[in-house]
Amino acid sequence: MKYKMLVLDMDDTLLTDDHKISNENREMLFKAQELGVYVILASGRPTPAMTAYAKELQLDNSYMISYNGAVITDLKEDKVIFEQTLTQEQIHELYDYSLKSNTHIITYVDGKIVSETDSEYIEIEKNITGLEHNKVVSFKDEVQSSAVKCILLEEPSYLKEVEKDLKAVMPHLSVSMSKPFFLEVAQNGIDKGASIKFLAEKLNILQSEIIAVGNAGNDLTMIEYAGLGIWVDNVDPELRDKGDIIVASNNNHGVAEVVRRFILN
Repeated sequence: MKYKMLVLDMDDTLLTDDHKISNENREMLFKAQELGVYVILASGRPTPAMTAYAKELQLDNSYMISYNGAVITDLKEDKVIFEQTLTQEQIHELYDYSLKSNTHIITYVDGKIVSETDSEYIEIEKNITGLEHNKVVSFKDEVQSSAVKCILLEEPSYLKEVEKDLKAVMPHLSVSMSKPFFLEVAQNGIDKGASIKFLAEKLNILQSEIIAVGNAGNDLTMIEYAGLGIWVDNVDPELRDKGDIIVASNNNHGVAEVVRRFILN
């Protein structure tokens, strides 16, 4: 099989634990692009927290999926070609839910992380994205328009229970875990799998010609959609049997292994 698209989750998949692209991964991704393969970054990260990595990988003629699929950017034209947001009412509804469920909630306004609270998990999001944190007196007063997504944050075992409840209470929204302490919420139908489908149809690439690589719950839709769905070895344990293949971990150049085994051979 000649694969034409390689879709990569970033944190805990392409990136090492210190948020770097290893030399091995980088060199193999250059080789994949030399063969004409579209390398697509697909992350829960905000768009500004992805662009430096896209530049590092020289993805100037490719596309980028951010906010868990809510935004798709054409990097060649430097323009957004798809965007789907949560309404202001939905965000306020999620805020009310966060109060009832005793979770922290963040969203993004004017390129900043917005919350009413501080949390060690919000600190992690600040560290990952490099975005400024705007801590406000009133979340609802600050959020007066639509936004691409919200994240509920709390201790992992508790948040797993919240995930089940939220899916039952708000079946009209897209809910998935990106890290054990990040519960991502987007508009109905928004996920990485749907975004890959959008791009594949735009580029006339068959489902069978796509490889997707991930590690977490918010990657599951793209793992299931791709012709070859691959987990890195540090995948969340409950997901291990839901992909086609498992490769080396994010710290052991799993993405480079994918390129060597399935694109260069």
